[in-house]
Amino acid sequence: MPSVNVYLTFNGNCEDAFNFYKSVFGGEFPYIGRYKDMPQEGGKEIAPEEGNKIMHVSLPVGNSTVLMGSDTGGEWASNYKEGNNFSISVNADSKDQADQIFNGLANGGMVTMPMNKTFWGDYFGMCTDKFGINWMMSFNENQQKN
Repeated sequence: MPSVNVYLTFNGNCEDAFNFYKSVFGGEFPYIGRYKDMPQEGGKEIAPEEGNKIMHVSLPVGNSTVLMGSDTGGEWASNYKEGNNFSISVNADSKDQADQIFNGLANGGMVTMPMNKTFWGDYFGMCTDKFGINWMMSFNENQQKN
């Protein structure tokens, strides 16, 4: 059964926000990635002032929920607006399930990042459904082997 979590997007203050959420919920960040840590692809470089922004952070909240987030970055974030700065993140049990759910959600909507293998190891994609809701779809084969 897939898991569903909220993914929050911030305009440069993700680290402050997640430190606040950590003070409220407790726990630790299992991972904090910064844009400067991303491999440079296609000759594109991260501007120095963008490098320390958060590319991805997660904070487990309870037994089955993870609050996730990042700062906006690059041309893919040009539509950032407070109030639409969240996505629903779905973690599938298989690659086939990820494709099925992603294709269903994208039907009549808009694919913003096609499903593909990523540098962090997930099979991942993003879309906005026909109702304007942002979705992130992910499958991590290594997590399934544990």
